[in-house]
Amino acid sequence: MRTVLTDLRHAFRVMSRTPAFAAAVVGVLALGISANATMFSIVNAVLLRPLPFDEPDRLVRVFTRMPDGDPFEVAPGKFRDWQRDARSFEGMAMYRFRELALTGTGTARAVDAGVVGAGFFEIVRARPALGRTFHQDENTLGAHRAVILSDGFWKTELGADPGVIGRTVRFSDEPFTVVGVMPARATVASWAPMAVDVWLPLALSDEQLANRQNHNQRAVARLKSDVGLASARSEMDAIAARLARRFPDTDGGGWGAMLTPMQDSIVGESRTMLLMLLGAVGLVLLVACANVGNLLFTRTLSRRKEIAIRSALGAERRRVFQQLLVEAVVLATVGGAIGLLLAWATLTAASSRLAIYLPRAAEVSIDGRVLLFVLAVSVLAGVLAGTLPALRAGRADLTAELSEGGRENGAIGIRPRRALIVCEVALSLVLLMGAAVIVQSLLALRTTATGFNPANVLTMTVRLSEARYATTAQRTSFFDATIRRIRALPGVEAAGTIDDLPFVPGSGQLLVREGYVKGAASGLGGVAVRRITPGYLRALGIPLVQGRDIRETDGDVLLVSRDAATLVWGADDPIGRRGRLPLLSGPSGTLLRQVVGVVGDVKQHALTEPSRATVYYYSRERDWSRATIVIRTSTPPTTLARPAVAAIHAIDPEQPVGDVRTMQDLLDSTLTTQRFSALVLGMFAGSGLLLASIGMYAVLSYIVRGRSREIGIRTALGARASDVIRMVIVEGMSPALIGIVAGTVAALAAAKVLRTLVFGISPSDPLTLAAVAATLAAVALLASLVPAYRAVRLDPVQILRAD
Repeated sequence: MRTVLTDLRHAFRVMSRTPAFAAAVVGVLALGISANATMFSIVNAVLLRPLPFDEPDRLVRVFTRMPDGDPFEVAPGKFRDWQRDARSFEGMAMYRFRELALTGTGTARAVDAGVVGAGFFEIVRARPALGRTFHQDENTLGAHRAVILSDGFWKTELGADPGVIGRTVRFSDEPFTVVGVMPARATVASWAPMAVDVWLPLALSDEQLANRQNHNQRAVARLKSDVGLASARSEMDAIAARLARRFPDTDGGGWGAMLTPMQDSIVGESRTMLLMLLGAVGLVLLVACANVGNLLFTRTLSRRKEIAIRSALGAERRRVFQQLLVEAVVLATVGGAIGLLLAWATLTAASSRLAIYLPRAAEVSIDGRVLLFVLAVSVLAGVLAGTLPALRAGRADLTAELSEGGRENGAIGIRPRRALIVCEVALSLVLLMGAAVIVQSLLALRTTATGFNPANVLTMTVRLSEARYATTAQRTSFFDATIRRIRALPGVEAAGTIDDLPFVPGSGQLLVREGYVKGAASGLGGVAVRRITPGYLRALGIPLVQGRDIRETDGDVLLVSRDAATLVWGADDPIGRRGRLPLLSGPSGTLLRQVVGVVGDVKQHALTEPSRATVYYYSRERDWSRATIVIRTSTPPTTLARPAVAAIHAIDPEQPVGDVRTMQDLLDSTLTTQRFSALVLGMFAGSGLLLASIGMYAVLSYIVRGRSREIGIRTALGARASDVIRMVIVEGMSPALIGIVAGTVAALAAAKVLRTLVFGISPSDPLTLAAVAATLAAVALLASLVPAYRAVRLDPVQILRAD
């Protein structure tokens, strides 16, 4: 320990004597370590830190398994059977999210609500800061209306009134009694798809609870302490098999149940992306270490005589190695401390943006685990950067170094420095290849066919108050008047309504063709169901393939997508045929509706997924309380936002209008993961390329300076400028080309990691790889030209005279 402390004191003295060198090393490492600290803080919060629940490993999301194996939301009737028969869970509860209107304050505004079934808060172990959670009887239709407020809503709307319990708040013109307030960091809101303002009981009618076809609810469950996930899945599969025999129409044909750990459900596709970015930022740190290694080589070579004198006075090679390694670790630790501050500043500045791209973004912070990570990375970076220079210093030739005529030799330490350049170039190529592929994938997603035309389309959502618009006639009148006013606005080409836009979760049902016999091979299929009004197809630009569009004079009719037509009618022409949607067919489930047209297929869930069979249902009577208005314009759509909202307020001044955005904005919001990975990986790749080019330039500058005598002699003997330039460029390009070859092999191996993250392009695309390799070769050439120019300008007379 005494020798280590001595080396530490000596290291700080060395840093104080050469502040410019110390600043260069610390700066390079600080940038590399700050990027790693920032990325690890995100990974720590999203992937490593347990969910903020009691015993989070026992929480699972419950899904319906569709016949194709994909997860879907649950139907209340199926859920009740699962809840009744399953013995693996302490409890199961349904929930969903909806938009309400805060009324009674003079100006209505939209609020986001979580609507939860009985036992929900007990299952997720969420405890209010004030008051209580919902009682069992409050989840009964027609019961006393209760509400639990979020901390933010309580403070902004009710002034953080400590006596709020028992107060009445009006939502959509209906009174609700406040029974509780959630704490500021309510765990129950950490996995909601929105910033939840209030929580309401999920009060469903007996008819709704019995429905087995409308998959419009989410579900959560808590495993018993002695039950594993595999055992629970086996039990749910057995229950699904029994229900399939009992209800072949709704539960047969491959429908079942699916359990997903809550952590996996929240993280989703972010896991692979974040791990990939963490690996990429690790490569940036390696490039930085290689760059610092070259700087330390230069520093060590300038101290050859000092080291030789110490060795001549009896210092062992081990002590010389230890001292130089301690100096490198001290520099890296200082860089790590500065990098930690940079990471904290980055996370603070980007906190509001992270929520757009990542789940659990509010939990990202610098904690003890991050501090230990930074310390470990700093020490590791110091060891990686300092080992080769320290080993080289221990092999000094005492006679040569102590001789009076000993002078700088450009050949000293060149092999390991070339090796470091090879590593820098190879790592940079892997980073650039990854960034190029991700960016091309993002561009491919932005241009992929969606089945509609998002250009010049404005959308806005309206949710009617059930108190003011209690009847179907009132709702129909409101939406008809709204569409008439909006169509009359200058610049509007078409307008219509739909209950759920593409990429917005909607309901799914079975479509059953007329004459279907139970057990037949075809004739029914699971479809997405969308309720629309005339004008919607034209407004969104969905092509009519066959038949005709819906008309205002139609009664109850259907439009089917090509996928739905093939799924249910096969090769038969569906126009004029009839089918039924049991959920919309009344208690008997026998009402048949005629198909009047076939429309193009539309991607409903994600741009990376294929289109889904869809049925568009129209009824002259609009019994829906929520709809999205879709407007196609001949002018920039944002210019019509205010007039369109004003047209709605002309009908009902207290009607809130939410989600006013263009269709292109909605599409962009589905690409947040891809945009985040492209942005961050692009930054990492740019940093790696910059560090590699600086490293190549520094090495070549050192070589030219060290071989100035040789260059002077060559010039004096008649060497031409082109010969000198060629010599320097070959010196620089040789390790760069070797690094490009090595990086190509590494990039092809890394393509397996990117395969699940890209769309529309191969992760090992040869054209992209060739372009990246050519870019690196060009950068290496540019980095070689400045030292080559300096070599040409050397005056051989002055060099030989100084010698």
